[in-house]
Amino acid sequence: MWNMSFTPPAVIDAEPFTSMPAHLRLERESEWAQANKPGQIVDCFLEGPVFDPEGNLYVTDIPHGRLFRVCQKGAWTLVAETGGWPNGLARHPDGSLWVADYRRGILRCDLAKGDVTPVIGHRNSESFRGVNDLVFDRNGLLYFTDQGQTGLHDPTGRVYRFDSNTRRLDLLISNAPSPNGIALDTHEKVLFVAVTRGNQVWRAPLLADGSISKMGAFQTFFGTSGPDGLAVDTNNNLLVAHASLGGVFVLNPHGEVTHFLRSPTGRTVTNVCIAPNRDSVVMTESSSGTILRAPATF
Repeated sequence: MWNMSFTPPAVIDAEPFTSMPAHLRLERESEWAQANKPGQIVDCFLEGPVFDPEGNLYVTDIPHGRLFRVCQKGAWTLVAETGGWPNGLARHPDGSLWVADYRRGILRCDLAKGDVTPVIGHRNSESFRGVNDLVFDRNGLLYFTDQGQTGLHDPTGRVYRFDSNTRRLDLLISNAPSPNGIALDTHEKVLFVAVTRGNQVWRAPLLADGSISKMGAFQTFFGTSGPDGLAVDTNNNLLVAHASLGGVFVLNPHGEVTHFLRSPTGRTVTNVCIAPNRDSVVMTESSSGTILRAPATF
């Protein structure tokens, strides 16, 4: 059951915007592909879309450790290399780009210089499982997921909050089977986490002291993979990229699925973000290295 009106979600077809150019694709083996796409040569795997104020889009290429800028006309520029496996991206209030890098932890990228520096790489001398995605609140507090290879067989994925001013790192969740995308509602009173291998989106109220309480399943899906990247629009709709069902689900504030943004190119829709002018949605279809766009008519 998708919603209480007992009707299927309205389908909105996305269109290709741009794909990674052939000269930037790397036809070679990678340790990331050996673990996550066994037997395959993965020339790129795009995630982490985020816009800058000028309308440029930034994405990561996980297996080859690269960050790219895509201009409004669709041209690609290599911005930086992390030396790891970069996944999620988020813009810090100071204008820098912060990276959730599976191998290296949380990194900071100076976009003007292309310099990448570590922010936090472990907790109490213990390495992270493999960080995945991140989001800032209005005060600059960072929330991020630590996914690693967790799943229903090993439900020990974590979610953290980090204050870069005091260097305080708080563990909020320690029992998630593959925590992936992360988002805050528009009032920053609720934290959403995509729990990929549980095929759910979890919802947790944020209390005044910064702790969470009564975390529950906001929506449950199905498929060979599960919910991946998340985004929230100005109407508090939650956009959920599903990494095996070929699109983005739009959930209203009650958790009902109202729309589905359908991919025309492949089923591995991993991440989603909303354009600065709020009139369109951008999605990464990672199996083909394609960036998709859909009108935000919902």
